[in-house]
Amino acid sequence: MFGPGLNVVVLTLLVAVAVAAVLYALLFSRFESAKRTDGRMRRVKDAHTDRANAKAARERMTEANKRRKSVQDSLKGLEERQKEDSRTKAPPLKDRIRQAGLSLSTQQFVIFSAIAGFFFAFVTLIAGLPIYVVAGAAIVAGLGLPRWVIGFLRKRRLGAFMNEFPNALDIMVRSIRSGLPLPDAMRLIASDGQEPVKTEFQRVVESQQMGMSVPDACARMYKNIPLPEANFFAIVIAIQAQAGGNLSEALGNLSRVLRDRKKMKAKVQALSMEAKASAAIIGSLPFIVATLVYLTSPDYMTVLFTDVRGHLILGASAVWMTIGILVMRNMINFEV
Repeated sequence: MFGPGLNVVVLTLLVAVAVAAVLYALLFSRFESAKRTDGRMRRVKDAHTDRANAKAARERMTEANKRRKSVQDSLKGLEERQKEDSRTKAPPLKDRIRQAGLSLSTQQFVIFSAIAGFFFAFVTLIAGLPIYVVAGAAIVAGLGLPRWVIGFLRKRRLGAFMNEFPNALDIMVRSIRSGLPLPDAMRLIASDGQEPVKTEFQRVVESQQMGMSVPDACARMYKNIPLPEANFFAIVIAIQAQAGGNLSEALGNLSRVLRDRKKMKAKVQALSMEAKASAAIIGSLPFIVATLVYLTSPDYMTVLFTDVRGHLILGASAVWMTIGILVMRNMINFEV
């Protein structure tokens, strides 16, 4: 029917198909066995991978729990230490002098206080004032005025530290990100920083040179600068030393928090200025009215100072004025 050449081709194709069918029939079981083996091996590998992932996840969870427990222990220890330090409300005179940035000893301060008391007593005595006025001036000048000066200088220095501390933290963050270790970053602030941050970091560096650890040296800063900002810095350094982590990121967050606290304090102060002005006007109004009445009608006001009933009225008025001033002060004194 077909030609001889075409018959040979068709016959060859049929033979090839038959041979392929026979080979497939013979090797089908092997192919299926190899396929099942590959499937089992793949499932075993997946099981091993799943177990390895589960083990890694458990290890990460365990490490996170350890770090969390370490952070909690650090915070608890720092909180207990802060509570012990805050039990004494007023710091000793020596600490207040150091916090004010003065290099006086307690003996020198007592000598200066005595000199001030004798000087004011001598001035009032020369002026011919009564003896009780001389004694009052000596007590106020010897005991009250020097301590007020120390308190004023201390408050001003703490305010200057709070204004400059975020800038120092930003410099430390840039130094750490550039590759410097933490002690070298602190030395950079101690050498090129602004006062009073420069002096406090110099004390921290000196404490490290004497063998104290970095967290303990930073914790001592809170004794010299009793501000929450210094305490936050000590907590961050202590947590990083015990639990690890990205120190530059933690210090950057602390700097941002301190700047936000500063902005909030300024906002609260601005909003409370009206209340403070009203309190100052109300508190000074009785004295202004009494002075004007005395200038216009001296006999009308002299009775308060010469009669016993006038003394009682002045004493009761002083008590109620003091209570009112303290109440207004507490109402407008906001803590951030």
